Amino acid sequence: MNRYDKAFKEEAVRLSDEIGIKNASEQLGVTYYTLQGWRKQRTLHGDGAHIGSGRAYASTDKTAREIELEKEIGELRRANEILKDALGFFAKDRKR
Repeated sequence: MNRYDKAFKEEAVRLSDEIGIKNASEQLGVTYYTLQGWRKQRTLHGDGAHIGSGRAYASTDKTAREIELEKEIGELRRANEILKDALGFFAKDRKR
């Protein structure tokens, strides 16, 4: 699976506006449907579209701190699950 950066996607969409999707896809070596999807993303998300490989749009609502906190919350939840499992293991051992 090919991954394309934001600049390439934006240029490809601009070219497809000028010469059409079919011609642009042939010229760039990108499938027709991939280019069509990029155009749709641009229509739906505007400037937030094409933030990089594998993402459809930018999450402009979240700050870097919020993203960092969400990661930390995920790590803490995983740690809690491990502790719960360990508590169950030791509690079962004490019943003997």
